[in-house]
Amino acid sequence: MQHNIYLYIMVSALVSFAVRAVPLTLIRKKIENPFLKSFLFYVPYVTLSVMTFPAIVETTAVPIAGVLALIAGIIAARKGVSMFLVAVICCVIVFAAEMLI
Repeated sequence: MQHNIYLYIMVSALVSFAVRAVPLTLIRKKIENPFLKSFLFYVPYVTLSVMTFPAIVETTAVPIAGVLALIAGIIAARKGVSMFLVAVICCVIVFAAEMLI
C-alpha cells in the first residue's frame, strides 16, 4: 500500500486551519453566555493539565515516584513556594523515590 505523505500534510493543514477559522467566521458578536465564557476560560488550563499530568507519572522509571512528586509539587505550590523551588523539590523526590524503591 502506497502512502502519500503530501496528502497527509494537506489534510492536517486543512483541519488545523478549519479549527481556527470556523469560530472566527461563525461567532461575530461578543459572547454573553456566562456558562460558555467560563467554559472557554478554562479550556487552556484543562488542555495543559491533560498533557502534563500523565507525562509526570509515565516518564519516571517508577510510576509511584512520579505520583509522589506530583503530590509534593501541588502541596508546595499551594503553600506559595516559587516555581523553581517546586521543580527542585519534585526532582529530589523523584530521585529519592527511585533510589529507595
